[in-house]
Amino acid sequence: MAPTDKPQSHGPAFAAALFDTSENDLMIGGLPVRDIVAGTGTPCFLYDAAAMRRAYRDLETALGGFADIYYSVKANPLPAIVSLFRQEGAGAEIASVGEYRAAIRAGVAAQNIIFAGPGKGMAELREVIEGGIGEIHIESAEEITRIEAIGKPVKASIRINPVPDAQAGAMRMGGKATAFGFDEEELENVLPLFKDARYIDLVGVHIYGGTQILDADMLVSQWRHGISLAARMAEMLGRPLETIDLGGGLGIPYFAGETPLDLEKVSAAIPDLKALLKAHPLITDAHVIVEPGRFLAGPGGVYVAEVNSVKTSRGTTFVVMDGGMHHHLAASGNLGQIVKRNYPIVAPAMMLAEHEETATIVGPLCTPLDTLARNTALPKLKAGDLLAILQSGAYGASASPAGFLSHAAAKEVLVENGVFEVIGR
Repeated sequence: MAPTDKPQSHGPAFAAALFDTSENDLMIGGLPVRDIVAGTGTPCFLYDAAAMRRAYRDLETALGGFADIYYSVKANPLPAIVSLFRQEGAGAEIASVGEYRAAIRAGVAAQNIIFAGPGKGMAELREVIEGGIGEIHIESAEEITRIEAIGKPVKASIRINPVPDAQAGAMRMGGKATAFGFDEEELENVLPLFKDARYIDLVGVHIYGGTQILDADMLVSQWRHGISLAARMAEMLGRPLETIDLGGGLGIPYFAGETPLDLEKVSAAIPDLKALLKAHPLITDAHVIVEPGRFLAGPGGVYVAEVNSVKTSRGTTFVVMDGGMHHHLAASGNLGQIVKRNYPIVAPAMMLAEHEETATIVGPLCTPLDTLARNTALPKLKAGDLLAILQSGAYGASASPAGFLSHAAAKEVLVENGVFEVIGR
């Protein structure tokens, strides 16, 4: 490999954009990473509360009163994280009774919780309806039957699988055959299912076309489609809608060459979106919701592991860590990636060191799938050094096979204003 072709690490650039540094140290919540892990041990996830609050406030500013933010709990269901966004003003979007319990434990008012998901069972529907819920987002005819059988009034929206032209993002969740919601083209056949419902108050629509959207024009186009669909549904019903849930899907950059979602461009489109609402009398006063998760929690988290050994096999240097895909499946590329690409990674106590080695980073599991970075440029490492994977605040521990090979779970640590606390589920 020629010197000019030597792999480059995009980790330092990400770190500079997300966090402070102090000489050689990456700082999380006002503290050096190495000082935090000296007290917590590794592997661990560190969550910078200030970074998460900043992401929420930036989005709230960009929305300019157009929509309220409901935190998508699936991104990181730790009650302390849910509570952080509640303190900022967020409601909660849940997809299971476990997430409902986490939101309630975090202090989210029941009326500020919405419940989506394609497979809601009778027991969990009963628990959320009897415990209190803002809305249930209905995704099948069976859900209608179950809610009616419970026999308590509840507000509901219909989740719609949009037509292909409205799909967006790295992972399409609409515009194709899917288990999520009702197909948009079947709307006129779906609405009659609610005609004789005694306990379901049909008040809104929920549309979700995709996730991990980094293109602001694509996101705004999806929102525009959602508003138009809401107007059409209101006309079919012959009455106003109370709720328009435009979904989440706001992305964050993970890989070299990706750029953040342009919130200035989103902000510039808000007046037109507000005008679109006003143009349809039956939805003018509707409560508009967006439900990001990754966008809010992702950039504020880092996964930190310690080097166990450094070895060379047939010309390839392997850095073996004490943590791996059992804690952070997404970083290994085994959570939806087709082409495996490296998350941003840094040595958090060697931020000024030259990246003079090329190595493959692996975890402690007995499988080649446990690879956290491939052919990446790093400082010269030895046993006892630390590595930190950035963009790890969402879909980390809770989206990983923690029981595989029975290794200990990673600690999760919230850091704010120079104080850190190990937090639990």
